Amino acid sequence: MGQEYHISDDIQRVEDRMRVLRAYRARRRWYLWWLLVGPGILVMLGENDAPSMLTYAATGAQFGVGFFLPLVIVAFAMAFVVQEITVRLGAVVKTGHADLIYRRFGSVWGHFAVADLLLTNVLTLITEFVGIVAGASFFGIPSRVAVAGALVVISAAVLSRRYWRWERLTLLLASVNCVFIPVALMTHPDWRSVGSALLLWQPLPPHMAGASVISLILADIGATVTPWMIFFQQSATADKGLDAVDITYGRFDTLIGALLAALVASSTVIATAALRHRINPGAFGAAQFAQALEPIVGRIGASLFALGVMEAGLVAAIAISTSSAYAFGEVWHHEHSLNRSIKEAPSFYGVLLCVATLSGAIVLIPGFPLERVVILVNVIAVLTMPPALAFLLLLANDVDIMGPYRNTRVLNWAGIMVGGLVSVAGVIYAWTLVWPSFSAVFR
Repeated sequence: MGQEYHISDDIQRVEDRMRVLRAYRARRRWYLWWLLVGPGILVMLGENDAPSMLTYAATGAQFGVGFFLPLVIVAFAMAFVVQEITVRLGAVVKTGHADLIYRRFGSVWGHFAVADLLLTNVLTLITEFVGIVAGASFFGIPSRVAVAGALVVISAAVLSRRYWRWERLTLLLASVNCVFIPVALMTHPDWRSVGSALLLWQPLPPHMAGASVISLILADIGATVTPWMIFFQQSATADKGLDAVDITYGRFDTLIGALLAALVASSTVIATAALRHRINPGAFGAAQFAQALEPIVGRIGASLFALGVMEAGLVAAIAISTSSAYAFGEVWHHEHSLNRSIKEAPSFYGVLLCVATLSGAIVLIPGFPLERVVILVNVIAVLTMPPALAFLLLLANDVDIMGPYRNTRVLNWAGIMVGGLVSVAGVIYAWTLVWPSFSAVFR
């Protein structure tokens, strides 16, 4: 570590911690929750990003609610298992995930983890700008204006100079993700079908099985469990200043985030299930889905859908670019905190803005295959998740750094099950690509 923290940063952290301690002494539980909430809700709603919402929309429009609605809920349960371990790790070790990998496994694995993260983050950021541009087009906003506006909002992190201020503003923006709930209600769904799907988990009809469905299943899993979430939440937990005594609140914060995100994701599937047999979902993006919904939910509902996809892309772009900056600073031992100014942490903010700007610029390339990238990125996220889970479980079971807060046997089995499921899904998908006839097994 060996990093010298500026006096202003220390003072800010002490002030934040004193408020928490006073709340503990006064036993003001709700005020404590307000002070400590943030990283869990942000990471979960941030994962309800533009490609995720478009994947859920394509899922509902193509298959309805029968099979995929419970799958989405199970996927968020998997995400909670992973992120509960993450928040506990961050509160105990008080450092970011990339830094911890570097210290415990050496510089080779540390640099590998960051290089892999930066690559997948840039690919994911491209899809976030795809969603921002597509959603903005519904309102007639030109692509360049949409990208420029998004970059201005992301750049606000440079001006915040305080993690607390940045977190509250981003949480406010993330709350817009809930607009998908009223859109679902506006479609007047068949609640008996929804209840039946949740209770019985209806199988897919045989004629719907195949490589394309496997890809969509992987995309739905990748829409909820991705490597950047681990890096972001652990670093944000450390930057926020959570301690081991705050783990219960961090766990509750993550649970609330998972429940909210699952509700929003389910609402998106339910909303676009109204389009089943009416459109070809493979040819539709954010604006087209909104336009297709307009005869059913009206202009207001369609506008909310397009606005939700724009917000999803923007919040995720903020979180993902920040996770990139955290990881870079941790492994290369540069200043990395949202409590610092741009003069105090130039490389941190430089990486944050560079990855966002690069991704936004790629989206503006004429003829770039925007829609095709969306599901592919979620699939890539699934394929890169097993190594990230392996690192996470090894660290969470390390007695030297976790002590009494190390993983329990139940959490280990839950984590192994998540990793195993993701790994098997990735192997099956890769197999169907190499041997397309393998998909006949699922028929």
